Amino acid sequence: MSDLALGRMKAGRMNQTEAAYAALLEQQRVAGEIAWYRFEGLKLRLADNTFYSPDFAVMRADGLMECHEVKGFWRDDARAKIKIAADLYPFRFIAVMKRRKKDGGGWSEEVFE
Repeated sequence: MSDLALGRMKAGRMNQTEAAYAALLEQQRVAGEIAWYRFEGLKLRLADNTFYSPDFAVMRADGLMECHEVKGFWRDDARAKIKIAADLYPFRFIAVMKRRKKDGGGWSEEVFE
């Protein structure tokens, strides 16, 4: 089964949820809340032959670097990787999930530090 069959996009291409989150980040950049963001802008080594690439590298207006992971749902390996990355790197890791409209819309966050 290919990665595309699992619902993953080719590297460098956003899915609909990631594109919606990128639009939110752009609004925050224009408003001065964040200074910079980049889709798939970092590749972090977790162990030999094991890497984690957060969906978005984000620099807040105060200079703090964050890694934002956009999720529709969690696979066990993804949750493990973000926890390991949070232990190894001096970034704040935030997983965001789009809320359903009937649940008020917007985004929910889970922070890993």
